[in-house]
Amino acid sequence: MTRSVAHAARAALCAAALMGSLPVALAQPAAPLDNVVQLSAQAAAEVPQDLLSITLRATREGAEAAAVQAQLRQALDAALSDARRQVVPGRLEVKTGAFNVLPRVQSGPNGNGQIAGWQGQAELIVEGRDTAAVAALAGRLSGLAVVRVQPGLSREAREKAEDELTAQAVGRFRARAAELARLFGQSTYVLREVSVGASDPGVPPVPMYRMQAAGAAVADESLPVQAGKATVTVTVNGSVQLKP
Repeated sequence: MTRSVAHAARAALCAAALMGSLPVALAQPAAPLDNVVQLSAQAAAEVPQDLLSITLRATREGAEAAAVQAQLRQALDAALSDARRQVVPGRLEVKTGAFNVLPRVQSGPNGNGQIAGWQGQAELIVEGRDTAAVAALAGRLSGLAVVRVQPGLSREAREKAEDELTAQAVGRFRARAAELARLFGQSTYVLREVSVGASDPGVPPVPMYRMQAAGAAVADESLPVQAGKATVTVTVNGSVQLKP
């Protein structure tokens, strides 16, 4: 064996030995930390709801899909024409919702799955922070029925509440960590990890029905709506290491 060949052989053996030792080194678990405790703290508040969303719906049936669609568009255009005049950005907004036309299929032994006609619906949504104006507009739109009322919190109100509650929750977390350190005979603690989260469960939609014939005269009648409160919660979770 020449000197160059011997040198190459030794290098290969060293590389193999090194590669063989890597998995063992990587598999060594990290030393566990002593005196680490998990804890959480929470702050919650009931915030007056300042946002209202009302969904109105027009429904039509007929023998032809095109005719049903045209009737729905006519009802929706008439309602939009009235509603758009009341729009105030940030206070009262109007937008369209679901619009669909579906076949009505005959059932029973003699139906044979044949199409017996067409039915459709079109929705208009009135929403905003001026809850009185939203309720008043929804109450006087003709040709539509109120099917859902959804109170809630505006983004500004929710963020303001979350900022205040975050400070409270963090303060409670720190106080609890200090108290745990004292109870375990330690003098202080070191923050290991922490997460802060906010939740606004809101309220489920309130179904409402106001049957009204299309084209009928409508009195300027506001819907009876009473604002409630939503619970906003901020939770702080984390771990600390107690120190002497």
